[in-house]
Amino acid sequence: MMQNSPTAMPTYFQPSHKIILPYALMDLDDTLFQTQRKIDVWDLPTSDADKLVCASVNKQNEPLSFMSIRQATMFNWLLASTELIAVTARDTTEIKRVKLPFNSWQVLTHGAVIIQPDGTRQPDWQAQIRSELAPLQEQLSQLIDAIAAFNDTQNAELKLTVHDDIFCDERLIIYLAVKHSQRDHQALADFATQLSELSANITDDFYIHLNANNMAILPHSIHKQHAVQFLLEHCLDNKRPSFGFGDSLADLPFLQLLDWYGTPNHGQLHERFKRQSLE
Repeated sequence: MMQNSPTAMPTYFQPSHKIILPYALMDLDDTLFQTQRKIDVWDLPTSDADKLVCASVNKQNEPLSFMSIRQATMFNWLLASTELIAVTARDTTEIKRVKLPFNSWQVLTHGAVIIQPDGTRQPDWQAQIRSELAPLQEQLSQLIDAIAAFNDTQNAELKLTVHDDIFCDERLIIYLAVKHSQRDHQALADFATQLSELSANITDDFYIHLNANNMAILPHSIHKQHAVQFLLEHCLDNKRPSFGFGDSLADLPFLQLLDWYGTPNHGQLHERFKRQSLE
């Protein structure tokens, strides 16, 4: 008669003074800080005007986004007790307008760029993204022209921004961002549904992310999720725990790669969870 091999007894937790810092992968805008307009809309606690902390500036170097007292305390705790990794839609120029100290990895431009702790770009990721973006350049250029023509003929009041960057010594378009100049969120949502008329089979190569007055038209290969997965598999220590926070539906796929994740009690992701809990 065969006997089962003895089961190893589990060890019990013992406090240790050897602290292993977890990774904290954090979205920035509307998660750690936000504009005054959104502070007012969300009625954030501890956000009296005289107590706000400036977190980012505009192109004229004027204060643009702010942290409440609670958010500033949270950020200070993250700096002291984690290895803080920014995961943001901001590109390599926009991140410089954030006046917060980051000294670890940075995932920028919706995941198209990974910056190493020494400030240089991760070369393998650069090469991979170049190979993904190069075949889409003509289609992106055609889409730019189509949106411009639609804007002129329909008087749609759309503001188009083209985001590009250097990949292996070649400047490539990464994605297109569209806002409505009058902040008409419904008009922007309606335009999103019309994109298939401007570019046939657009969803074959691109996806659309819409959050309030921000719309992004992105190649499927450009996503925070892909960049974070690359980080976890090739750059970070898999024995260290990870957690993160994000406010938008586009953040959820990268957050679900981590050991723990959460969302602030405002924003797109919170509203979706709240609505589902009431259904």
